Amino acid sequence: MAMAVSLPQIYGDERDAIIAKWNQLQAFWGTGKGLYNQNGVVEFKADNPFCRFKAIGYNAIKGVEKNTDGLIIITLKKKHSEVCKVQQQIVDVLHRILGSKPTLSVCVEGSKPLPDDKTELIFYVIERPASGPARRVPASELFSFLSQPSQKNSLINELTVDSILPKMELSVDQLKDYLDTPPAGIDPLLWQQAKLDNPNPEEYVPVPMIGFKEVQQRLKYQEQQTSLHQQRIDEMGEDLSELQNKHSNMLAKLEEYKRKHLELGHRLLQVIVKQEVYRKMGYAIQAEEEHTKVQLEAIQAELNHPTQFKGRLNELMSQIRMQNHLFTNRPDVNYHMDIELQHEMKQLLKQQQEGLEHLIQIIKDDSQDLDLIEQGLLKKTVR
Repeated sequence: MAMAVSLPQIYGDERDAIIAKWNQLQAFWGTGKGLYNQNGVVEFKADNPFCRFKAIGYNAIKGVEKNTDGLIIITLKKKHSEVCKVQQQIVDVLHRILGSKPTLSVCVEGSKPLPDDKTELIFYVIERPASGPARRVPASELFSFLSQPSQKNSLINELTVDSILPKMELSVDQLKDYLDTPPAGIDPLLWQQAKLDNPNPEEYVPVPMIGFKEVQQRLKYQEQQTSLHQQRIDEMGEDLSELQNKHSNMLAKLEEYKRKHLELGHRLLQVIVKQEVYRKMGYAIQAEEEHTKVQLEAIQAELNHPTQFKGRLNELMSQIRMQNHLFTNRPDVNYHMDIELQHEMKQLLKQQQEGLEHLIQIIKDDSQDLDLIEQGLLKKTVR
């Protein structure tokens, strides 16, 4: 390859220099074939050391499962919807490839769609021996078995498997060997600089991206993962909207229950008043009752005071009537108001009106209760 891009020996004249430049262009591009002598041909691939279309990315290594978890990733050349429909059949085929042993059980951990109409399926195998507890088959052991030619051909022919990988973290020695050995086609200085530029060596590891195909594949995976994240966000948004609706309904029910509780409290007070009147009938007025009468009269006087609640309510009612009168006599003015703003104003006015009506009803009920208590006390005084 070095002879093809620097000094090919084919014609022995200036044409060899032109062929050398052509070979350099192919080597830089990462594709094609180059002659270096009359019978020698070298093929230029993306991983050749002269290829210029190279970059370094970083993959996460934290959160990856251990070997004892026994997780295996297989990539199927089928759509995710098709895999979901025949998932049980896939499990049966995997169990048959493993020898149909009654002590082994294939369990699917999960699946997700991949670009190019492919699907990633994650599974593990549980072994239940005749004696002893059940255990998961280690990922390395299961991967070694499925990588054998006969089992691999069965997976490819029956399940259209594209690749098989163990889902487990690298050991310390494996990670050290990976970082110490530059990948094929990557300059050692570039690899060393990539390790120095690693934003977090404990969580990320440098990964070479050689050629446009790998960059495009990485972009497709990122778009697919972004789509899954967006789908999850949409689901969370729908759940949040549903919870907000339930919260609004609960607040409405809570207000209704408060109102009912208040009404029941007034009814209970009326019952207690009547019961107390019947119980004290025929007895002279006691000191506690006289004290209660004084307190009730003071409360009634406070309620009827012009600057207190009843006076304020009357003032509010007169202001509302006056405002209504002014609005009815005002000439028509052409203006436009936002529909949502109109709805909010209507709701606010409705709530204020309901609050005023409720407060007026409470005062009326309390006044009736006070009148009833006063009548009962007068009857006792007459007797």
